[in-house]
Parts: sequence; C-alpha cells; structure tokens
Amino acid sequence: MKKIEAIIRPEAFQTLRHQLDQVGVKGLTVSEVAGCGQQKGKEGIFRGTRYEIKLYPKVKVEMVVDDHEIDPIVEIIMDTCTTNETGDGKIFVTAVEEVYRIRTAEKGKAALI
Repeated sequence: MKKIEAIIRPEAFQTLRHQLDQVGVKGLTVSEVAGCGQQKGKEGIFRGTRYEIKLYPKVKVEMVVDDHEIDPIVEIIMDTCTTNETGDGKIFVTAVEEVYRIRTAEKGKAALI
C-alpha cells in the first residue's frame, strides 16, 4: 500500500475529486493548508499599508491505495491540476506498512474498503 499526498491549487480540487471518484477512489482526507516554494511571494496594499504574502493557500489531498493504483492516480492528479505555472503543487508517494480500521479492527486492504 502507498499513501499519496497531493498539494494542489484550491480551484483544482472539485475537478480532481470528481475525476478520482470516476476511477473508484473511495477515501480521501482533505485539508486546507498554506505553503511556499518557488513562488516569490507578492506585495499587497490594504488600507494604505503594504504587506507581503509569503504563504499561498493550497489544498492537501491524502489517500491510501494499493500499489497498482499509484500510476493511474498520479496521472489523474497531474492532468487535472496542472496549469503549467509555478505553484501547481507537489505529489508525494510514501510506503504504508499497515492500515487498521478502528471500528472493526480490520487491517490491510480490508480496512481500506
């Protein structure tokens, strides 16, 4: 099993959610996050006061899937979330040793379904 974490632009989330649902991804954890990377930040003015924005709002989408599902899901994320501009986000894939469902004590693949 693998955990996929995708940090994406907020405006891409609804489309991504729909695409993942179409291929049968059942469980997602979604968080509103803020971060920075190659984006240089920007300056704004609010009521005559200058300020600098260094963190940009993002959405973090997490899911645990079988190993054979990684490539199609990563491809969906890439196709859905790219604008070809700085700030499109990142995808992290990490190994998951075990999964347990708290309610029933099931473990492994059975706990994902």
